[in-house]
This record gives sequence, structure tokens and C-alpha cells, in this order.
Amino acid sequence: MRRLCLCLLMMVGTVGAAMAGEADVVGAEAVREGDGTWRFRVTVRHADEGWDHYADRWQVVAPDGRVLGTRVLLHPHETEQPFTRSLGGVSIPDGIDRVIIRAHDSVHGDGGAEIEVELSP
Repeated sequence: MRRLCLCLLMMVGTVGAAMAGEADVVGAEAVREGDGTWRFRVTVRHADEGWDHYADRWQVVAPDGRVLGTRVLLHPHETEQPFTRSLGGVSIPDGIDRVIIRAHDSVHGDGGAEIEVELSP
């Protein structure tokens, strides 16, 4: 009986984790800084459920798939949804006029809604 209860609790925990879904990028802006690098301000929405399932990073990605910058999110944001964080000092190679911002969570990995940001000169 004890083993059955433990299994049921584990299944309930797994279902709860799956319900949080993927991390979505819901807003993003880019500003060119004086040194020629870019600062990105990104808003992410995810139903964080503590340390076992939370949005743990977002990335700036070139059209060819190269990751140009990563903002690591160091803790869950259970009570702050959506939340916005910045990343500066991102070097964008010549010839790239737009990037994709994607989010990642600790269970599903990359996925969810992405946003394309046009880089104005």
C-alpha cells in the first residue's frame, strides 16, 4: 500500500510539472549601445513551479541558428509573471538585421513562443 501511494504521488507530481508548459517570450526590445554592442530587454511568461520546473534562460539567436547571447535565470519566478530581464554587451555580426529571442525551461527545453526582433541601425 505504501508503495502504491508513493507511485501515485510521483505521478501527480509529473502531471503538475507537465501542466506548466513551455516558456514563452511575450515581449522583447533591442537597443544599440555606444560601444556597438546590443542590450536586449526580454519579457518571459512561464508557470514556474519551483526549482523543479522553471524558465531558466533566454537566448538571442541569429537567423542561421547561432546563439549570440544567453541570459541565465538563476531562480524561479513563481510570484512574478510575466517577468522582464536584460542582457547587455551582445555582439551582433555585420549583416544580421534581425534576431530571434527564445526561452528555455528546465523541463521542456527550448520551445514556446519566440519573438523576432528587428535591429535598427
